[in-house]
Amino acid sequence: MRRTISLIIISLLILSGCSLPTQSGSINEYGEWVPDRAIEIVAPAGAGGGWDTTARMLARTIEEEGLADESFGVVNKPGGGGAVAWSYIYKRQDPHNIFVSSPLLQFVYLNGQSPYGYEDFTPIANLIADYGAFAVHADAKWDTLDELFADMRENPESVTVAGTSSPGSMDHMQFMVFADKAGVDITKIRYISDQEGGGITSVLNGSVDVVSTGVMDAADQARAGKMKILGITAPNRIEGDEFLSTLPTAIEQGIDAEFVIWRGMFGPPNMTEEQLAYYEDIFKNVSESKAFAEIRERFGWDELYMGSEEFKAFLDEQSKELESILIELGFIEK
Repeated sequence: MRRTISLIIISLLILSGCSLPTQSGSINEYGEWVPDRAIEIVAPAGAGGGWDTTARMLARTIEEEGLADESFGVVNKPGGGGAVAWSYIYKRQDPHNIFVSSPLLQFVYLNGQSPYGYEDFTPIANLIADYGAFAVHADAKWDTLDELFADMRENPESVTVAGTSSPGSMDHMQFMVFADKAGVDITKIRYISDQEGGGITSVLNGSVDVVSTGVMDAADQARAGKMKILGITAPNRIEGDEFLSTLPTAIEQGIDAEFVIWRGMFGPPNMTEEQLAYYEDIFKNVSESKAFAEIRERFGWDELYMGSEEFKAFLDEQSKELESILIELGFIEK
C-alpha cells in the first residue's frame, strides 16, 4: 500500500511540473552553509544575450579567482521572456539553483505576463548596471533633452519614439519615466516597438524621431557622427571612456530622474540566512576583484554592487515607480 501511495505522489509531482525535494547542503562547525554539489546559475534566455553573458562572466570569475570550493556552471533556460526559468527556480526551491535577472523580472510581472515577480524569489546581490540613452539623428533640431521635452509638452504626439522592447517594457518605460518627470502627457506619446532592433535604423532613415535604447547601442552611431545622444539615464556621467564621459545625464539637464538597468542574482524563495550569506560573500568578492573590473570595462558595464537587503529596498522603490507609470498608461488597473 505504501509503495502504491508513493508512486501516486511521484506521478502527481511529475504531472504538476514540481520536483522532488532535493538536499540543501549542510551547516559546518562555523555555522556556515556548505553546498553539497555544483551550483547552477540559470540564464533565463538563450546563449549570447545579456543574461547569458553576465552569468558566464560571473562563473568564469568565480572559477579563475578561486572564490568557491564548488563549481558554478551556467544553464540556459529560454522561453517566455524569462518566465520558463523563473518557474523552474520557483518549483525546485533548491539553494543550489540561482539565476541572473534584470528589470524584465519586474515588467513581466507588473504587466501580468508571468505569475512570478522579484518578490517571489530571494534577492542575493546586484552586480552591475547598464543605462539607457535617448538619441536622435545628427541633423535633428534638438540638442538637449530639455529642448525635446519642451516640444513634447506642447504637442506630445508630434514626436515618435522607437525602441526594441514591447510597449510597457524596458525601452518604452525608461523613456516614459523621464518624459513624465519632464511634465509631458505620457498618455499621448507615440511609441513604436521594433523588436527586430531597427529603432536606431529608423532614426537614421528619418522614419522616427527618437530612439530609446541602451547607451552602448547608440554609442557607435554617435561616435561616427550619425546620431546625437541627448541624454542618458545614469545618475552620473559614465567614466572610463573619453566619449561616454561627454554624454550628459538627464539629472544635470534639470530632469530629476534616473533609470538603472540593473543585473543581479536571485535565489529561490525562503533561503536561509546561512545560504544567503554564502552567496553574498562570493558575489561581493567577485565585484571587488580586478578580474571582474576588467570584464566590466570590456562590456561597458558600471559597477553597482548591492547586498541582499539594499538590493531588495532598491527593487521595492523602482517597482513602485514603474507600477505608477504603468497605471497611468493603462497597462494595469489601479
